[in-house]
Amino acid sequence: MKTIDILKLVASIILCQLAGFLGSLFTTPAIPTWYATLRKPFFTPPAWLFGPVWIILYMLMGISLFLVWGKKEQGPQVNKALIIFFVQLILNTFWSVAFFGFRSPLSGLVDIIFLWIAILLTIQKFFKISRNGALLLLPYFVWVSFAVLLNFSLWVLNR
Repeated sequence: MKTIDILKLVASIILCQLAGFLGSLFTTPAIPTWYATLRKPFFTPPAWLFGPVWIILYMLMGISLFLVWGKKEQGPQVNKALIIFFVQLILNTFWSVAFFGFRSPLSGLVDIIFLWIAILLTIQKFFKISRNGALLLLPYFVWVSFAVLLNFSLWVLNR
């Protein structure tokens, strides 16, 4: 692997982890206060699980980004895929703002539905460019699918 490729890989992972860090600025303070007071469905994972899961998912997202970014020679197809990737990354970060920052399960639900769609579109676009890049996003898609159900349940239980 060339030095430039290593730098692109590191930059891709850091960028995705940074999105998680920005989201955590809204999430972390709300967990012991507001979130702790919410009624939760029986299938809510323990709070300690979310951090490690997201760190792993952001790493997979970063590697996926790197694999597609490395196919820049494929031209406009790559550019479109990267735009959709960055849209989903922004929606991902904004979910923490909407849900925890605004303390609004409804705002979070609206955002996470758009996020779910954006992830699906990203996987579809990435698959045409890098099958491995697309496959690395499947755990993220599954987790966010579960998060949609959890977010919906939190909204219903706390209206």
